Amino acid sequence: MDIASRFHPERDPLRPPPAPGLGRGFSFAVVAHVLLVVALSFGVSWRSTPVPALEAELWSAVPQAAAPKEQLPTDPQPEPPKPQPESPKPQQPTPQEVQAQRDADIAIAKARERKQKEEQEQREAEEKRKQDQRRKDEAEQKERDRKAKEEQAKKDEAKEKADKAKTEKARKDAEARAEAQRQENLRRIQGMAGASGGPTSTGTALKSSGPSANYAGRIKARVRPNIIYADPGGPSNPEAEVEVRAGPDGTIVARKIVKSSGLPDFDGAVLRALDKTEKLPTDTDGTVPRVMIITFRPRE
Repeated sequence: MDIASRFHPERDPLRPPPAPGLGRGFSFAVVAHVLLVVALSFGVSWRSTPVPALEAELWSAVPQAAAPKEQLPTDPQPEPPKPQPESPKPQQPTPQEVQAQRDADIAIAKARERKQKEEQEQREAEEKRKQDQRRKDEAEQKERDRKAKEEQAKKDEAKEKADKAKTEKARKDAEARAEAQRQENLRRIQGMAGASGGPTSTGTALKSSGPSANYAGRIKARVRPNIIYADPGGPSNPEAEVEVRAGPDGTIVARKIVKSSGLPDFDGAVLRALDKTEKLPTDTDGTVPRVMIITFRPRE
């Protein structure tokens, strides 16, 4: 005999057995209903009274048979309820059935646990996919930002080069204008009344003459101690040309840079040194040139 044949035909073997005492409760309910019906029937018959009958004699010329005496209807007695068959008591499950029920519950629990595990794995896989997509989007955004920065850096570099070229061009234009002004001043000075030099002469005196060979060195020796400048060093040693105007006694009445050395600090130091010197030495003949172009270098 297999296990399935031991179960009640109307009961699912996977469900737990019904609670005991169901048949006893049903029997008590049937007996209570029967007693209630009997009590109601007794009450109805006790309160009912027969209706009094009236008798009369009728005379007629033709003899007639009398009608039968009225019979009062009697109340039908209710049939006693048929006893209900006692419901069969639930069969107590056997150990094999209990074991089968336990195995079924274990199988259901395992199936539920397996389903929950599969759902958890699906959620974890979906979360991992979202994280991978998020990292991929962040990497793409970083790459776009890097390319944008590189393009901006190239634009800034090109703009800086253009600005430098523009500044250099402006500097060269300024130097050219300064040189043109210097030449114009020289020509104007050379064309002063009493000048005896030719059109191509570069002197500044009224007649063709010049300072002694060591006069420039004497002027530099007078001005050099007053130049306060921290030389940054380097391979280049640019020169600054300064136009100096002096009075007959050598007093400096004007000075200006006619050709910059490219070092603004050095140019300013030379002009301040001339201001501090105040007076130039006289030449061997006791004279001082009225206009001179003196060259200074940071390292001499």
